[in-house]
Amino acid sequence: MNSEHKVRQGLRSRLLAAGSAAAILVLGLGASTLLPRPAGETATSAQQPAAHLQQVAMRGAPPHMLDAAAPFSFADLVERVSPAVVTVTVEQEINAAAGVNLQDLPEPFRDFFNDQGGGGGGKPFNIPRKAVAMGSGFIIDKSGFVVTNNHVVESAKRIKVKLTDGREFDAKLIGADPATDVAVLRIKSDHSLPSVDFGDDRQVRVGDWVVAVGNPFGLSNTVTAGIVSSIGRDVGNGPYTNFIQIDAPINRGNSGGPTFDIRGRVIGMNSMIFSPSGGSVGIGFAIPASTVREVVSQLEAHGKVARGWLGVEVQAITPEMAASLGAKDLKGAIVANVVPGGPAATAGFRQGDMIVAINGAGVDDSRDLTRRVAALQAGSNATFTILRDGSKQDLHAKVGLRKDQQVASNDGNPDTPGSAPTSTAEAMGLGLAAVTPDMRRTYNLDQGVSGVLITKVDPNSDAADKGIQPGDVVVSIANKSVRSPQEVKNRIAEAQAAGRSAVLVLVTGQNGQRFVALKIGKA
Repeated sequence: MNSEHKVRQGLRSRLLAAGSAAAILVLGLGASTLLPRPAGETATSAQQPAAHLQQVAMRGAPPHMLDAAAPFSFADLVERVSPAVVTVTVEQEINAAAGVNLQDLPEPFRDFFNDQGGGGGGKPFNIPRKAVAMGSGFIIDKSGFVVTNNHVVESAKRIKVKLTDGREFDAKLIGADPATDVAVLRIKSDHSLPSVDFGDDRQVRVGDWVVAVGNPFGLSNTVTAGIVSSIGRDVGNGPYTNFIQIDAPINRGNSGGPTFDIRGRVIGMNSMIFSPSGGSVGIGFAIPASTVREVVSQLEAHGKVARGWLGVEVQAITPEMAASLGAKDLKGAIVANVVPGGPAATAGFRQGDMIVAINGAGVDDSRDLTRRVAALQAGSNATFTILRDGSKQDLHAKVGLRKDQQVASNDGNPDTPGSAPTSTAEAMGLGLAAVTPDMRRTYNLDQGVSGVLITKVDPNSDAADKGIQPGDVVVSIANKSVRSPQEVKNRIAEAQAAGRSAVLVLVTGQNGQRFVALKIGKA
C-alpha cells in the first residue's frame, strides 16, 4: 500500500500503514478441545464431535472437523464472509519530480525537462502524474456502504471498489474521520450486495481466534488466521482509539480490511503494523469494531463526526499524585488546566480536580475520559463526579462541540505579579524566586504567567527526575496558588504536617501546564 502513516511519536515511528485486511498464521490443532459449545451443552463421548459440529454449523458456521480427529477448518467461515471483503483502488495525482533542481541533473535530463515547458533557469520542475494505490475494505450494508481506512482513500481523485466475483464499481466517499482513520464509501448496484455484520469487541479476550481476509501486495482474497495478542493497546495514534493487537502479518495492501471472530463477525479493522524493518513481524493493530461502528453511523448520517468537548486538559494519575490528593486508587484523571469560558469553567471545574466518574460510570484514566467525553452529544448535559480536597462532589456541565483544531489553552488568569514580594528560597531541590519583569525577559515568560520562578534544579532531586527545568514556574502547591517562595515553603510545611510524603505541584513551562507529584520528606 503506497498510502502509509507518517512517522509520529514514540512507537509510531515504526508503525506502517497497512493497506488491507490482516492475516494471522495458525497451526492445525485437535478440534475436540477447540470447538466452542453453548452454555449447558456438554460432550458425552469422544465420538460426539460430528453430531455436535452439525448443530454448531447451523448457528453460524464456525470452524468444523473435516473428519474425526482431523484438524479443524475455517473454510465455511471464509466462504461465507469473503464475498463482502473488497479491494479498494485509489487514483491519486502526485508531482513525480517535485522539488527537483534541473542544475543537479545530467545534461540530457536537463534538456528533456526544459523541452517539457518548465523548470528553466534551475527552478524546481513539477510533473503531475497519476499514481494508483490499493487497499481493502468490507461491505456493511447490502445497499452498498463500504468501510475502509481514511489513509487508504485520503487525497483520492477517483476510487474503485472490486468484489471477489469480479464486479467493479465507482465509489463515492461519503465521509472520513482522520482522528480514528475510518472512512465510508458508497457503491450502487442493481442487485443486493454481500455484507458482513459488526461483532462486540468488548467481549474479545487475549487468546481468542481471529480470521482476516484481505489484499496484501494486491493478492486479493488472501485469508489468514491467528489470535488476539493484546487489547486496549495505545500506539500514539490519538486519544480516540485503543487498538486490538493481533499476531497478523499485515503488509501493504492490508489496510481497511476486517478481522473476524470465529463466528464471522467483524471485531476490528486492520490499520497498522509494528515493524522495525518495514516488513511484517507479526504484530498488527486493528481499530475496534465499537469505534468503527460509532464513527460509521455518524459518517453515514452527517458525512462527518461531531465530538463532545468539555474544555479541560487532563493527565493520568501517578501513585504519588493519588497519595497527595488523598485518593485510594489510580482510577480517574486529574485536571491540569481549565479553558476560560469553556463548558468545564462554566460548570465550576478547577485545576487539580480529579474526575472519577461520568454519569455515574467510573473513569479509568485520562484516555478513557477523553474518549467518553468525545462520545457525548454536543448540547447534552452530563454529570461529572470529582474528588476535590479529599471529598467527592458532582458537577453538571453542558457538553460543547469540539472543533477540529480545538485544544485547551495553556494561558492562566492574567494576574499582575507586581505585588508579589521579591525573595528567594530553596525547597524540594529547587531554587525559587519571585517573578520580576527582569526575570520575565530573561526566561522569556508570558505576561499571563504568575507564580514562583524555578531558577535552578538539583540534578539529584526528585524534581530533576520528573523533568522540571530552570525557567519553569510553580503555579500552585496542593491546589493552592503561590506567589512567593515563602508561600511554597508554607504549602510544603502544611503537607508535611498532614503526614503527606509528596505534594502536588502545578508547573508551567515550554511544554504547557502539568501536575507533578514531588517528594517532600518528613517534617
